[in-house]
Amino acid sequence: MTAWGPSLVPGRGELSRSVVDALRGGRPPGYSPSAAKRADPWGEDLQLALYLLYELHYQGFREAVGEREWDPDLLRLRGFLETAVLDALREELRDGPDRVADAFGPLLVESADPAGSTSHYLERRGALWQLREYAALRSLYHLKEADPHLWVVPRLTGRAKAGMVAVEYDEFGAGRAEDIHARLFADLMADLGLDPAYGRYLKHAPAPLLATVNLMSLFGLHRSLRGALVGHFACVEVTSPPGSRRLLAAMRRCGAGPAAERFYAEHVEADAVHEQVVRREVIGGLLADEPGLEADVAFGCAATVLLEGRLSAHVTGAWDRNESALRLPLPPAA
Repeated sequence: MTAWGPSLVPGRGELSRSVVDALRGGRPPGYSPSAAKRADPWGEDLQLALYLLYELHYQGFREAVGEREWDPDLLRLRGFLETAVLDALREELRDGPDRVADAFGPLLVESADPAGSTSHYLERRGALWQLREYAALRSLYHLKEADPHLWVVPRLTGRAKAGMVAVEYDEFGAGRAEDIHARLFADLMADLGLDPAYGRYLKHAPAPLLATVNLMSLFGLHRSLRGALVGHFACVEVTSPPGSRRLLAAMRRCGAGPAAERFYAEHVEADAVHEQVVRREVIGGLLADEPGLEADVAFGCAATVLLEGRLSAHVTGAWDRNESALRLPLPPAA
């Protein structure tokens, strides 16, 4: 057991319960192979199980018994789940783009009124309670912002590696701990009356949110998917400035606080520069070295757009019904 880190949460089905029990008891996961095969790849059970297994490569869990990061039984289960997710993605994107220009072209032209866009919703009519829900959801990534993308650095060379490290250096505060983007997001959460502890809102997060976080870990932890990870990262950097600008406006309109505003103001400016570096140096350098990875880069971008769109539809659909987008309601703001 560790003295710090997030707490385990209850399972949501056979697979995730088996992972929780295995981590608590220090034994192999007791799942049936048929459960892994028939599980919905986008369902609560599989996505939570995969998130718990990936989190062993980040900060782990307080209640986990022993060093389980490279436990072969847990890795075997993770492999089953990853195969299910990748197969589902490739099936859904079988007619998707295989060229970088086709994948990124639509992202460079901002739609005036995209259906289901969470940032547009929040900018135009979001309430403070919805901003709090959005921050709680996004905390599962932003409190480890840029960490999953570091996995790709040893797998790059030349221009691609130099460009990736330059962008990541900014993400980690350019040498200043107080400017690390994860720290800025923790400050944003405090302004919104949320608990900024790492992993605090895992039990609140629905499967569509878990899928977006799991995607980058899936791409990052496999060398064979390095092109997809670059495509994911580039997609995030390309779409961040306009989205952050809208979220900054929403924070100001709702009086969320100076730290809440600062997080998105920082991303409006920084990610506009990062976008150019990622497109020209990281993607350009990677494809100059390994042109055969172009379809993988396009796949990573398309997969990101697919899962982010699914999350936005879930969130805004719940809000349109005046319902919470979370599995559990948030406590009132302090």
